[in-house]
Amino acid sequence: MAMGSFDSRRHQGPMAEINVVPLVDVMLVLLVIFIITAPLLTNAVKIDLPKASSNPNITKPDHIEFGIREDGSYYWNGEKIEKESLPQRFAQEAKKQPQPELHIRADRLAHYELVAQVMSSAAKAGVVRIGFVTEPQHN
Repeated sequence: MAMGSFDSRRHQGPMAEINVVPLVDVMLVLLVIFIITAPLLTNAVKIDLPKASSNPNITKPDHIEFGIREDGSYYWNGEKIEKESLPQRFAQEAKKQPQPELHIRADRLAHYELVAQVMSSAAKAGVVRIGFVTEPQHN
């Protein structure tokens, strides 16, 4: 380590050594901060998540099978119906206790607008249990 002397005749150039003491001090302070805060970051809220199953949903017989075909035709439990009769039918079903579920089976190529109109009409009539029926993919 270069030491300064009181001899003014010997002229030395600038000191080329790096003083690492302040760097070590800063690193030790950061290490202590991380040691203190790390356990605080690992605490998690314990919640009971629902378990998922891949079994088909077997429903009770009190449901409405509502079909929408690609050409815009509607089917109520297999019976073809007109769009104008939907609000009245949905209102009748909404009054029942317990309220039946509405299962919408839309054709793959049916326009989403038709599905949205049926859902809106059912919701306005008071039907609250609406679901979609899909076919599982077979590999």
